[in-house]
This record gives sequence, structure tokens and C-alpha cells, in this order.
Amino acid sequence: MLIDFFYALRAAKLPVSVREFLTLLEALQAGVAGPRSQDAWSMEDFYHLSRTALVKDEKHFDKFDRAFAAYFKGVELLTDITKDIPADWLRKMLERELTPEQKAAIEKMGWDELMETLRKRLEEQKERHEGGSKWIGTGGTSPFGHGGYNPQGIRTGGAGKNKSAVKVWEQRAYRDYDDTQELGTRNIKVALRRLRKFARTGSDLELDLPDTIRSTAANAGWLDIKMVPERHNNVKLLLLMDVGGTMDEHIQRVEELFSAVKSEFKHLEFYYFHNCVYDFMWKNNRRRFAEKFPTWDVIRKYNKDYKLVFVGDATMSPYEIVQPGGSVEYNNEEAGAEWLQRLTHAFPRHAWINPEPQGVWQYRQSIAIIQQLVGGRMFPLSLKGLEDAMRLLSK
Repeated sequence: MLIDFFYALRAAKLPVSVREFLTLLEALQAGVAGPRSQDAWSMEDFYHLSRTALVKDEKHFDKFDRAFAAYFKGVELLTDITKDIPADWLRKMLERELTPEQKAAIEKMGWDELMETLRKRLEEQKERHEGGSKWIGTGGTSPFGHGGYNPQGIRTGGAGKNKSAVKVWEQRAYRDYDDTQELGTRNIKVALRRLRKFARTGSDLELDLPDTIRSTAANAGWLDIKMVPERHNNVKLLLLMDVGGTMDEHIQRVEELFSAVKSEFKHLEFYYFHNCVYDFMWKNNRRRFAEKFPTWDVIRKYNKDYKLVFVGDATMSPYEIVQPGGSVEYNNEEAGAEWLQRLTHAFPRHAWINPEPQGVWQYRQSIAIIQQLVGGRMFPLSLKGLEDAMRLLSK
């Protein structure tokens, strides 16, 4: 079984060696992880042990996670993400389908009422519920839980289905966009090259053929080689990328864009955010709460000659943009709209690239709000959209 697991990791293009695999076997024989009972290994312990023995660079953690999950047919690694809500309450047992008339009859709660009601439910609820309209559970119409339907609620565990949650009660792991992603076409690079301003910098690294010909002819045919400094794209770019949640649907296209940007721009700085920019950003998604970069520091660090590009689907609850405490992950003191205005004021040359199809923009309230905040400078992640964005930024 473990030999097949080793080959599955190699098939996933993980740099796993035979020596590392033998180390894993030795650790298992020595009982390093240890069984939680006399006759059964903990899958969680085996996951952590195998990752430690086989993966030597954290940039491969995400590939390992996907290969591990695929090989063991969807085994989920449990983490303590619902400290106050028992996991049994969130175990999905049925899929409830409501008619359009039933959905229309379910009323929304306001922000303050929603948060206060959740507090009361946590104090009152003592057991698991399913299919109801009040308690934290699954498959119902309550604004708390998952797997059911409510036009506006707090998703508690599980996965997003209707994309109507205004806050999420769980700790989620995102992964960095892979900047080594190979492009299938050169279209993105061609579009980005509209934003170019070449300058000669550095030492003499490039042959100046016209001057060499002229100098050789003037020197009676004796070769006189002339060199000039290499030309580089002198544009400075600050890239802020939305990651996780609904952006998971656009990972491949955003990775292609990220790869192209890194190859085209020498002066590139990038940061991640989730849904909307707040008071901090990060560069590594696995350490996003441990290694924060205050947004104020980013604004002060880079000059106005940097061109600012946001990449995100702008798909979220409007509360996440306009409401203090609206973030799905923590209680932000200031609304996301305040930070977006500060960023666009600090960097007048800015644009927002949206991977969502342009045809759905008019149906998303949050997209309309973001469009207004960035002065209408939102473009689709398409060849024409990128060309229009680069043309605007180059002015």
C-alpha cells in the first residue's frame, strides 16, 4: 500500500526520493507517530509524519495535500476549527432542496440582529439539529450552519453552496498562487507588454550591433565591438491578489496571470488579501496570521510611481466592504471601503482585474460597490480586458 502511495506522490510531480520513503518506513516501524489505539493508526498522525519525512520544502505542501487526499479517497484531516461548536452538529445528513417560493419566504436578518442571534444560539443550543429554521445545524433554513439555504447568514463549517454567507465560522487554509505555472498561450504576456517602459540599466551586457558596424567600418575593417547596458522594463508594479473562498474557482487563470507578471516585470511587489483589503495583508498564506504586513506600511513603503493592480472576483457580502467587523475572518475595526479608498488615493494609477465573467457583474451587489470604489477601473481577466487595463495604466 505504501509503495503505491510513494508512486502516487511521484506521479503528482513531488520531488520524493527513495531515501526519504525509507525514512518514513523506519519512523513507522519505530512507532514515532504512535497509534491512538492498539490496532489502528491515526490517519492524522500518519499525514503529519509522512509530510515531515517526504516533503523538504513547504512550497510543495499543497501538492502533497492534494496527492494525499486523492490517494486515500477523500480522507479529511481534522483540525480544531470549531472549538465551541461540536463537529456532530455540522455533520451533513441530507441535501434539502427548496422551491423558489419557499426561498422567497425566508427573510434576511440585519447585521446587528444576525450577530446577536448567533450569540444567543451558542448560549442556548445543547444538541445537534438538522433541517430546521432556528438552530445551528445542517440542511435547513437557519442562518447558522451549512448545507441548507438562507439568503444571508453565517456559514458554520462545511463548504459554500449558495455564496450568501456574510461571515464564516472556521479557520481556512489557503495556498499561495504558483508563480511557476506554465502558460498554455502567450496571450497574457502579449497583453501585459502594453505596459512597458524600457530603460538601459546595469553593466554592458548587450551587443550594440549598429554601432559595432559603424565603428568597424570607420576603423578600416578592424573589428571594433561596442556594448551597451541591457534594456529592462522599468515599470514598477504593486500586485494585490485575492485568495481563497470563491477565488478557488479561478486558481488556474490567476496562476497563469501571476506567472506572466513575474516574467514581464522586474520591479514587482505582491501581497495577498481575502475578499477585501483591510488593515493588513500577507505574502505567505500558511503564515498569514503570523506574518502580517500592515496596509499602512505598504502605502508608506512604495512611491506613487508604482502602478497598483488588484486581482479578485469582488464577490462577497456587501457587509465585508462597508461594515466595520464585516470581514469573514476577524473583526476589522475599519470598513474595507476605507482601505480601498486609501490605496487608490496613494496610487492614482490603479486597476482591478476580475476573473468573474463580465456578464454576471450586474447581478453582484459587491462588484458594483468595488467598481465604484476604484473609479470604474475594473476589467475582466480576458485578453481584451488585460489590454484595456494595461493601456489605462500606461497613460
